[in-house]
Amino acid sequence: MSFNPAPLLPGGSNGLATDAGSLNQLRSAAARDPKGSIQQTARQFEALFMQEVMKSMRSATMTSGMLDNSGTQLGTDMLDQQFAAKMTGIPGGLSEAIARQLERASGVTGTNGKATTQSAQLPTLTKKNVPEHVQDFIQTHDAAARAAASESGIPASFMLAQAAHESGWGKRVITNADGSNTHNLFGIKATPGWTGKTAEVSTTEYINGKAQRVKQTFRAYASDAEAFKDYARMISSNERYASAMTQARKGNAASFAADLQKAGYATDPDYASKLAQVINTTVRVQRAMA
Repeated sequence: MSFNPAPLLPGGSNGLATDAGSLNQLRSAAARDPKGSIQQTARQFEALFMQEVMKSMRSATMTSGMLDNSGTQLGTDMLDQQFAAKMTGIPGGLSEAIARQLERASGVTGTNGKATTQSAQLPTLTKKNVPEHVQDFIQTHDAAARAAASESGIPASFMLAQAAHESGWGKRVITNADGSNTHNLFGIKATPGWTGKTAEVSTTEYINGKAQRVKQTFRAYASDAEAFKDYARMISSNERYASAMTQARKGNAASFAADLQKAGYATDPDYASKLAQVINTTVRVQRAMA
């Protein structure tokens, strides 16, 4: 992603782009920090707008014309530019509104201080009773789910829903001992054949119908996309989940969830009904996105 704001103020002391070199630096920054470049671009637009406001005010003011010349005009322009710079970037001001609009339009959101480019732009769905954290989760993982779907045949909505259910919409992702993210959105345990990294954590398992806290070893991934890929491979290639795969290809959410539970994916006796509800939510949001 790149932005091409117009140079606004001379001197560069206010941090705004002033020449070709400054603009090139801003473009380079956009590649490294999309969110930061959006904020800078928003300031550019706000400063430009404030300059136009100042210019309109000047033109509406009567002048004597006796002392007006090119020198005084230049001085006035420079003064207006400095006023515009002073009024730019104020918290709660126009630049913040512009930045929010640019972020929505370009698919960039801030996550723990880091910028993430999203695969698709979600409309504002709060008026349709879709919570913001649901929108964010689906938007964040949409690309990874679609990529895994194309390789496995499992609908992206089914995988998004299961990741959401297992991770509490991204709020309860399994962490390593040092607190870092394992990216294990699906709660996949580390089986004897697993050769990748692992994380041992306490989890709730239902033993003889009763919930108990036990220590379990889970798989750890380098990224969320890797987790989606591994989940899709496991479900689509393991004979244990053959029946669930058949239902997935048919697009039957309730039967898919029921067959996953029968195959022993989870020990929660209500797992199938809970997962089916989340799948329905995910499908509803994705349809609203279209």
